[in-house]
Amino acid sequence: MVRRWLAFHPQRWERVVSIHASIKRRTAADVRAAKGGEKLVALTAYHALGASLADPHCDILLVGDSLGNVLYGFESTLPVTLELMIAHGRAVVAASSYALVVVDMPFESYEQSKEQAFASAARIMKETGCGAVKIEGGVHVAETIAFLTARGIPVVAHIGLTPQSIHTLGSFRAQGRAEAANLVRSNAPGSIEADADAVAAAGAFSVVIEAVVEPLARHISDKLTIPTIGIGASAACDGQILVLEDMLGMTERTARFVERFANLRPAMDAGIAAFSSAVRSGSFPTQDSLYGVKA
Repeated sequence: MVRRWLAFHPQRWERVVSIHASIKRRTAADVRAAKGGEKLVALTAYHALGASLADPHCDILLVGDSLGNVLYGFESTLPVTLELMIAHGRAVVAASSYALVVVDMPFESYEQSKEQAFASAARIMKETGCGAVKIEGGVHVAETIAFLTARGIPVVAHIGLTPQSIHTLGSFRAQGRAEAANLVRSNAPGSIEADADAVAAAGAFSVVIEAVVEPLARHISDKLTIPTIGIGASAACDGQILVLEDMLGMTERTARFVERFANLRPAMDAGIAAFSSAVRSGSFPTQDSLYGVKA
């Protein structure tokens, strides 16, 4: 499917071939080994087209449960099901060949017990072909992370602002302000640093740090021996991730930490408006775009 799409974009196909012809898909071990080296590039990918566009440029493609907000219009990630994650994960894996594909474990797929978490994670990996799963939380999920990694499931942890805990957090706001004011004691029980220490000790090969104030995110990244992936955290993190649609300027409203590297929404709106006008005026379709009867 990807090759057929790229056949219409020969320059992109040449780039994919030249860069990745002799390179195998990245693994959790590759990402783990990148600590302190070249910055890791990560983007979300929810479907085959997005995956095929991002894959040549990324080390990690995250099939995030944020697809609930971006694709389905949910107010939070909580309604996202395991079946949805598997369906989108399968599409992203099929449309990519280089980046490590990580699939989010959605709310209610791992909290009940370690055994539930293993069953969910094993199903995700078997049915999608992804290389790792991601779990939100710190100290309270460390035992689950250890259980999974001991059974061959690579885990990316996610600390700081954890969207699945929005009802507990109260709002989407920066995390760790008070903690950052006193870094000497920041690893106290219940702290973000304690969460970071716990998931690293449990065997996570990388950790996403979301919306954590810069001094604290920098301190954690410098301290941990596993790569940190920042999103609204610090440039000192070992890599950065954004939502693809946010970064391309396709969404109307974004978080403060999002930088738009393109502004596609106005162009898309103009294109749709032009199509609508052409249909209503009768100028589309033209005779050249129709099929005639062969003699």
